[in-house]
Amino acid sequence: MKDYYSLLAIAADASADEIKRAFRREIARYHPDKVHHLGAEFQALAAERAAELTEAYRVLMDEGLRGAYD
Repeated sequence: MKDYYSLLAIAADASADEIKRAFRREIARYHPDKVHHLGAEFQALAAERAAELTEAYRVLMDEGLRGAYD
């Protein structure tokens, strides 16, 4: 299982605002508009990373899912 907290570079007791800020910071690095010039291989890696970040955000922002994850 992936460590969503380390993926977003936040503490396990991070608030919803901290999670949101971390997600926005990290997802900006992997947005297709930011990596379109880097080649197909890196674009695929960036898309995979963006999907992981989105999943981490989805789980950590939902109290029920976060409780089950923890």
